[in-house]
Amino acid sequence: MELSLLENFDPLTCISGKMSRLTRRTAGIFRKHLKPYGITSSQLSLLFILSKQTKGLTQTQISDIAILEKSSLNRNLQRLFEMKYLSRSEFPLITITSKGKVFVNEIIPAWENAMSEIRRLLGNDGEEALNKVYSKLINKKT
Repeated sequence: MELSLLENFDPLTCISGKMSRLTRRTAGIFRKHLKPYGITSSQLSLLFILSKQTKGLTQTQISDIAILEKSSLNRNLQRLFEMKYLSRSEFPLITITSKGKVFVNEIIPAWENAMSEIRRLLGNDGEEALNKVYSKLINKKT
């Protein structure tokens, strides 16, 4: 068995590993700020997406926008339906309810606090770099 590949391999250079660690760090900051509201950052992202729609979106459209796998999307949507923040009354469209809009309005200051904390850590150059990476990876079709 040849071990030369293993000997020369540096897992710290793995882009997937770096992105995963960044995601966990960012999620931890958001979790801290959102904890009093009983909602995850993924669920809040879905509420943000739907709060900016004049009409609802289908589950497929939401999945495409949020870049969430079907199982993760279903789990997050189910929780938001249970909390009465979303509605399927116009099936197949999913819409944000009045209660959901009020909730989004109330949670924005906590979200802004999380954003401020992350921005302090990143600095302007870090945020610009993140935006550049995001643009390159998200706007490219693989």
